[in-house]
Amino acid sequence: MNAKRVAVYLRVSTAGQTTENQALELRRYCDRQGWKTTRVYEDKGISGAMRERPALDQMLADASERKFDAVVVWKIDRLARSTSHLVDILMRLRTAEIGFCSATEAIDTTSPQGRMLLTFLGAIAEFERELISERVRAGLDRTRSNGIKLGRPRVGFDLAEALRLRGLGFGYKQVARQLNVPRTTLFRGLRAIPKAPTKTGR
Repeated sequence: MNAKRVAVYLRVSTAGQTTENQALELRRYCDRQGWKTTRVYEDKGISGAMRERPALDQMLADASERKFDAVVVWKIDRLARSTSHLVDILMRLRTAEIGFCSATEAIDTTSPQGRMLLTFLGAIAEFERELISERVRAGLDRTRSNGIKLGRPRVGFDLAEALRLRGLGFGYKQVARQLNVPRTTLFRGLRAIPKAPTKTGR
């Protein structure tokens, strides 16, 4: 990757953890590549499942303004935990003509192999979205068959959207924030939906 200015993104899931080890290793890695680290973005105590993170959002905003040439992370799970979220971020960087490199996984989106990987990840992300949609539809069908009304019920949130977000791996707190409803209200509403029967005897 031919990059003169690189941005480093660091993340740890809990406030008690430190990003110092990531920062040190990435500094050494960039030095070996001859890259100049111009910006460091750091999210502390934030899960990788969270799509909205202060440092990540700022990094993507700066990328759109071409304030650096590439983004470097220690591992891709520092950037995103789901394939669809990772692809969304990488496509935004690609649109801004910003490269991406994972130091420990030999991933470089400016290389032919990296571009092929991005295409492959995009196909997986689309497959994941289709599976989630199928699960949501199956859940809604079970709900209707039990006489529960859908759409925007009296509890005041979009049941289908809540199921979709839960299928993507968002926790109750995150979904409640996205839908702007109390977490207890969300939990009661989703708890009323019957679960799919499990197969036994195998």
